[in-house]
Amino acid sequence: MPIELSFATPVALPAQSSITDLYQSVNLADAFAIRLPSGASGDPDLLARFIFAHQPSWIGKLTTLRDVIVAGFGLKTARHLATLAHDVRAERLGIFKVYRTSETEIVMGEDDMHLDFRVSVLCSGRPEADGGRELTVSTVVHCHNLLGRVYLFCIAPMHRMVVKASLRRAAHIGWPVTALE
Repeated sequence: MPIELSFATPVALPAQSSITDLYQSVNLADAFAIRLPSGASGDPDLLARFIFAHQPSWIGKLTTLRDVIVAGFGLKTARHLATLAHDVRAERLGIFKVYRTSETEIVMGEDDMHLDFRVSVLCSGRPEADGGRELTVSTVVHCHNLLGRVYLFCIAPMHRMVVKASLRRAAHIGWPVTALE
């Protein structure tokens, strides 16, 4: 169900998200929302998997470049994290560990020596007047040291581009539809 033009807009961290007050100190906190069309699924797990499965190809190239750079600093690489996804005991969504799921939200992330982060995919619980819902992708990051702060300074602009481009691409392809209940 493709829609003509959808933009992810910056919004405040949603109060109902479980990551809003997760860390005492936060070095990055952002959220982007997009309208889902009438009939689109409201399952945050399905929507998150759809977003990650349909990312623009340049994001994979950017991730490969990131891996080459950070491997020398002993940080976890996407390639390493992808191997963990094959462990049946580990609940993961792509390269991210799943920390929490509910009817309206899935929380993923990773902890490393330089920083910890969580990503929330939150879908408004009820369809709005037009039958659609709002989907919000939020990120919070807590840095442990100078390496984390430098790393975050370097990747933050790209992070925002990746989130917005991923949401725009998913909307362009067409969100998965609600299963008949």
